[in-house]
Amino acid sequence: MSAWTQQDLEGRLVRYADLKGLRNAFIDARTPGSDRKENFTIIGPGVSENPAQVVHIPEPHGFNVGAARQPGGCVNSQHSHLTAEVFIVHSGTWRLVFGANKDEGYLDVEPGDVASVPTKMFRGFEKRDEGTGFLYVVLGQDDPGKVLWAPSVFQMAEDFGLKLLKGGKLVDTTLGETVPEGAELEAPPSHDTMAFLATPPADKLAQCCVSHRDMAANANSPLAGPGVEEAGIIVPVTTGDGFTPGPIVGWWDHGFNVRRLRMQTGATVASHARAEPEVIFVHEGTLDVTWDGGRIVMGAGDTLSVPVGLFHGFRNSASVPLTAFIVRGGESPKAPVFEATLAAAE
Repeated sequence: MSAWTQQDLEGRLVRYADLKGLRNAFIDARTPGSDRKENFTIIGPGVSENPAQVVHIPEPHGFNVGAARQPGGCVNSQHSHLTAEVFIVHSGTWRLVFGANKDEGYLDVEPGDVASVPTKMFRGFEKRDEGTGFLYVVLGQDDPGKVLWAPSVFQMAEDFGLKLLKGGKLVDTTLGETVPEGAELEAPPSHDTMAFLATPPADKLAQCCVSHRDMAANANSPLAGPGVEEAGIIVPVTTGDGFTPGPIVGWWDHGFNVRRLRMQTGATVASHARAEPEVIFVHEGTLDVTWDGGRIVMGAGDTLSVPVGLFHGFRNSASVPLTAFIVRGGESPKAPVFEATLAAAE
């Protein structure tokens, strides 16, 4: 596209207030403790088992972005993923619980923390404090596959009228839905599969979570400047834009980087373009995103997918600091191209 209009970019913006969730996205939707959760699919197909799930931005990015919103005490049942699953805590305190029977360790996380749970192990999560909380979730690859549930989830689902077909489609018998003729039901994981999905030791799992207090600004970031800090969070390998591996590297593939951007009042980042998909999630404060064609003002909870190659700048014009999380496509994002530098070279 030669020029991106205001309307074009607004089509890539998902406001928190405009999120369309689903309460029966998964097989555990009616089990006690799990019946009040909302699932959101923001970018990509996600892993929802219900075809009624709204996909806000279907364009492939190389990763998926979703979210969960849950009240206090609400539980997401034990399951395993084939690709990376990263939690960015926007609000509330949460406990990530490990093992098919919830007895193989846990991690507690709070607003601003980031945790990446390894593939091929059982995990679930619970909203711990009162009030409603929101988890922003990044899944690896364009097709993250389907969720593999722990054996106990299948029995609980059966008790509440839900059945899961092979291929990941949910059938709700309480609504009069029936299993199609010739269709096969998904079976609980076998003994061999359960043995394969072993929980790593606690010291390994501790490497998969970073507290917001421990996120360190990288002075070598091309975005760094007066009042602007960018911290690496998930950096699998040395990158083209000045980041070294860590603090979360992972012994499994991510296929993307996660960074934290902080900007003080009045701070700016000059117009630049990226060679990879860039998805911005505002955690706190306000972010002005400008380009030749328009301006978008993002607030807390908003998500924007910036087109590859679009020259765009950032500004914090609010009276409070900005904190945003950015997902950059690829293991090693390239250095951004600044418009002023390009113009000077010409």
